Amino acid sequence: MKNKKENKLKILNDPIYGFIQIPNSLIFDIIEHPYFQRLRRIAQMGFSNLVYPGANHTRFHHAIGCMHLMQKAVRVLRFKQIEISEDEEVAVCIAILLHDIGHGAFSHALENSIVNGISHEEISLKFMKVLNKEFQGKLDLAIEIFEGKYARTFLNQLISSQLDIDRLDYLKRDSFYTGVTEGNISSDRLIAMMNVKVDQLVIEQKGIYSVEKFLIARRLMYWQVYLHKTGLVAEHILVNVLKRAKELSERGVQLFGSSSLSYFLTNQITSENFTIKTLNTFAQLDDFDVLAAIKEWTNHSDPVLSLLSQMLVNRKLLRIEIQNKEFSTKKIEKLKNKFSKKMNIAVSDLHYFIFSDKIKNHAYQIEKPIYILSKKGKLKDIAKASDQLNLQALTKPVVKYFICYPK
Repeated sequence: MKNKKENKLKILNDPIYGFIQIPNSLIFDIIEHPYFQRLRRIAQMGFSNLVYPGANHTRFHHAIGCMHLMQKAVRVLRFKQIEISEDEEVAVCIAILLHDIGHGAFSHALENSIVNGISHEEISLKFMKVLNKEFQGKLDLAIEIFEGKYARTFLNQLISSQLDIDRLDYLKRDSFYTGVTEGNISSDRLIAMMNVKVDQLVIEQKGIYSVEKFLIARRLMYWQVYLHKTGLVAEHILVNVLKRAKELSERGVQLFGSSSLSYFLTNQITSENFTIKTLNTFAQLDDFDVLAAIKEWTNHSDPVLSLLSQMLVNRKLLRIEIQNKEFSTKKIEKLKNKFSKKMNIAVSDLHYFIFSDKIKNHAYQIEKPIYILSKKGKLKDIAKASDQLNLQALTKPVVKYFICYPK
């Protein structure tokens, strides 16, 4: 009998990088797994397509792109005489491929509404451990690197640091699909400048301007895309829709929903009771379940649920104001008094429509520095190595406050 593995598709066409090769049959089999295929049904940017119509790319897209960039990074480091074994290369590619596998439908919205008390990173790790059993321990090293427990720190930094492969892909990809050119960094140039010194991932002196552009691009993408006011409102409305649905379900109200969505609406999920059954139900849940439910809920008899659902489906969102200082409780109360008369909503439910919160953009964290390797072999934090005064400014988190209320 002919070996089935010979005929496995090994090339994918990506609009950003062109042809991407799947390096081996283990990685091919992981990509083929239903856990990973689920990422095709999860938007990378949630409801950002309400602002940028092209932003319909998925977590699947992003994960494959990351794997491709990781292969490039390994080639560059080997060329610079950094020894990376075959096993380490496969492991670091698997770790970056699976780094986002724990993201729920609409990414962060689930974490803040119906799956509380457990982060997507923890869920990613649970998925990896189940896959590791299925693949007879072949993911041991990938998990060790992902958790930061492996002896070679720089391999973990390629997956999670301030200049990691994850960021190099999502900035370029999100910039491409939104059309916001400010985020279009040169991931090739940044990877070409990577090196390793005393087990730290560093960037060579020649790459200093590429790092500056990367940090500024990230800051601009946060204000312009990830924290865009319309996207912000949509995400908060989505969180409120799911919170309301959960509240009603707990009261025994029957709601339309797929079996996987209903499971999370009717059960209190925490990291303690997140069993293998919960994980497999989570693996069935994606954007389609949530969207189908929201469309159905637009006609629900509960005015709060139906009104919030209509806002999302018809893009008739709440108004938002953003400023540098906190909104006074007086202003919030005034808005609640004004709308309680107009909206025919119980006073106790007004917090679903009138709420305030803050957003934070921290472009560069000094605690996890990006090191520049000087020609003399010395390491210097980019904030000190750069002659750009802006970079010092980027080390301070910028906090803004917003308030949402009906139009």
